[in-house]
Amino acid sequence: MNFAPERIICLTEETTEMLYLLGEQDRIVGISSFTKRPKQARKEKEKVSAFLDANLNRIIELKPDLVIGFSDIQADIAQALIKHGISVWVSNHRSVKEIFNFLVQLGALVDKKEAAIDLVKGYEKRIAEIQLISSKWEKKPRVYFEEWFDPLITGIEWVTELIEIAGGDDIFPEKKGASLAKDRIIEYPMEVVRRNPDIVLASWCGKKFKLKKMLEREAWQTIKAIKNNQVFEIDSTIILQPGPASITEGVQIMHGIFKDWNEQYGS
Repeated sequence: MNFAPERIICLTEETTEMLYLLGEQDRIVGISSFTKRPKQARKEKEKVSAFLDANLNRIIELKPDLVIGFSDIQADIAQALIKHGISVWVSNHRSVKEIFNFLVQLGALVDKKEAAIDLVKGYEKRIAEIQLISSKWEKKPRVYFEEWFDPLITGIEWVTELIEIAGGDDIFPEKKGASLAKDRIIEYPMEVVRRNPDIVLASWCGKKFKLKKMLEREAWQTIKAIKNNQVFEIDSTIILQPGPASITEGVQIMHGIFKDWNEQYGS
């Protein structure tokens, strides 16, 4: 007998991507409008939510067995659906290890636990390979990651961990354990200037990065990364997605950037 939910709504992209990877996409009846991966999901599935809000009436009409969301930011959506008698699972995974745990838990939920474990083992293997390469570098780039521009918000825990895996040193390691964005605000932009990163990675959540806006900040033109043209945008749908995208493509992109820097400035 199959006890897995047959009608699932995914309020964030990583759940949708993982269910497609497991071959369980037929269970999905609704997705987030921010979903980019996989591409076919946008064509095949109805969009019923953004990140901060959702079409509650439409979700109720779709009669889901389960709605899956992410983080405290979606708490209001979850509460509203629960009040309508809908089962909701909201995970608050923030670290790479917690991402792996979430993926296996999701696999178990749809009777694909072993397949999910196999996928995670593959991700872990590739991460170990990247770590081995970067561990041999004599010098590692000092990295500033910018998740938002006003106020300045630096990266969430899994981003800092992936920076370290990829071969960099986050210049704001003290922010690593802060799960809430408000606790990762950099109050004084001049502090970034003072810490003087070798590389700047920008991923403005859901918004296109504009270098001009960054260069308008006081004294930022003196930052080593900016002077050396070491400023890179990483699509937020990749690196800010706490699922397959960040731990595969995201860490690989960062590793490539750091590798190039190491070959040019590392010796």
